Amino acid sequence: MAVTANWVSLIYAFGPVSWLLTTILLLGEFLYFNLRPIEKSGAPTKRIWYLKSGCELLRLFLITATVTVFVQMVWLWCRISMITSENSLAAGTAVAGAAFGVLWAVLLEAIVFWNGMIRVYLTSVQLGLKHRVLAALCGWIPILNIWYLRKIIRITADEAEFETEKWELDTARAESEICKTKYPILLVHGVFFRDFRYVNYWGRIPKELQRNGATVYYGQQQSAAAVEDSGRELADRIRQILAETGCEKVNIIAHSKGGLDSRAAIAHAGCAPCVASLTTINTPHRGCIFAEYLLKKIPAAARQKIADTYNAALKRLGDEAPDFLAAVTDLTASACEARNAATPDAPGVFYQSVMSYCRKAQHGKFPLNMTYPIVKHFDGLNDGLVAVDSAKWGDQFTLLEPRGHRGISHGDVVDLNRENIPGFDVREFYVSLVADLKNRGF
Repeated sequence: MAVTANWVSLIYAFGPVSWLLTTILLLGEFLYFNLRPIEKSGAPTKRIWYLKSGCELLRLFLITATVTVFVQMVWLWCRISMITSENSLAAGTAVAGAAFGVLWAVLLEAIVFWNGMIRVYLTSVQLGLKHRVLAALCGWIPILNIWYLRKIIRITADEAEFETEKWELDTARAESEICKTKYPILLVHGVFFRDFRYVNYWGRIPKELQRNGATVYYGQQQSAAAVEDSGRELADRIRQILAETGCEKVNIIAHSKGGLDSRAAIAHAGCAPCVASLTTINTPHRGCIFAEYLLKKIPAAARQKIADTYNAALKRLGDEAPDFLAAVTDLTASACEARNAATPDAPGVFYQSVMSYCRKAQHGKFPLNMTYPIVKHFDGLNDGLVAVDSAKWGDQFTLLEPRGHRGISHGDVVDLNRENIPGFDVREFYVSLVADLKNRGF
């Protein structure tokens, strides 16, 4: 009996100490897991690690929050059911204890949730503005918030897996430098855009090409000007690149109106000897009938007002002499027909073209979803701006067929929205495009 009493005394004496130690250990484990949810060796880059760890934290929150709510409800019901209505003090103590437990659980779950959400919000590319805003709105609506949280977890987990595979592929073929062409790559943007330093018109494409050995330059022509004027700007830029690098030629990859500008630079600005190849991407070589229709229907005063507003805005952003109306007019079917007759392909330059299309209007981001049905009415199958038949040019034509229900819009084909499209890896497409130029000796 004396021995038993001594053990009881020891347990009683050290009970608070053991409880305190256990609490500290659990709190330490909780903090460690929030700081490092997964091993850093489980992700190839810091961004992917934060993205993956954010997904894990959100998954943990979803599971533990569900379990915690169930346990707290059962525990509270058991405590209250064991207390008679006559013992009000005990009942009040039970309720107070339950309330404290709920508040403690809410605090811990909130830490896990916001830790995960901040990580995915800051590192995910695929969430985009739409999902970020909708998640914030749906967070206040019961049941719907759980559904949208699962959607966020799925999107970010898929992104982390895709980017990991992409990194592993690039690492495996790094030494081969499959995109290291004989001549540098010149990327030429389309109309109404510029080559800004921090917001790349070509999305993730240039870095992917550079990882695989390519040397990349940009056209840097004005956002809106007549084709011939843009062609002269590009010709000056090409000569500048040749002077800087000592190369004899460049390989041009041009999107939209940039393809027309590039052809003008080659045929009319004396750059034929300076260009090894021209690859046009979704370029309206035969113009847009819908553009001609709109120019005729919009009153002259309204056209001029739009042009003046655009020109004034782009001057502030760096364009020297933007000309909105000249750029739009040169995209009409009649203007392109006349220009094609006077702009022959240069001997010795390899010409090829690429085109994509959408199956439905909603496959294009705004405003392409609005223009798609108009272009379809006038020009037929299109990418939201350019018809398939208008884009065919050169020795080789590649039509990018969308898989499943998702189309490839005018913006998608240059990674303008940084979106991973099921069935179409835009970065890998450009890697294969440039690798083919290398194999051709360019």
